[in-house]
Amino acid sequence: MKHRIGFNALSRKSSQRKALKRNMVTSLFRYERIETTKAKALEVRRMAEKMITRAKVDSVHNRREVAKYVYDEAIVAKLFNEIAPLFQDRNGGYTRILKTGTRLNDAAEMVILELVEKTEKKESKADKKSKKKDA
Repeated sequence: MKHRIGFNALSRKSSQRKALKRNMVTSLFRYERIETTKAKALEVRRMAEKMITRAKVDSVHNRREVAKYVYDEAIVAKLFNEIAPLFQDRNGGYTRILKTGTRLNDAAEMVILELVEKTEKKESKADKKSKKKDA
């Protein structure tokens, strides 16, 4: 029986598991979409959803709490300034998991973990020039 097991240990020691989750959450906020196994995605989603909820209220305390897990200051700033405002009206469910099939090597179930809302990417000079030529 699996009573009173609060999380998936992912066959790792606690320090390795903590580092894995931190790195994956940072990558999720940086790229807004990552491909990983289903077990890892379910664990990372728990952490990411809590961070987005904290980031909806921009305070020094919340920034410090998020910075405990995300070491890159630029990603923390992106979370508070770009990602969290997109979810201001939403009460949860900030991420989605899309199944992509199994991995050939070990038949692990692979998924794409992504944010429900996309941030708008800034247009580069090359994109602006190509639009001018088309018009």
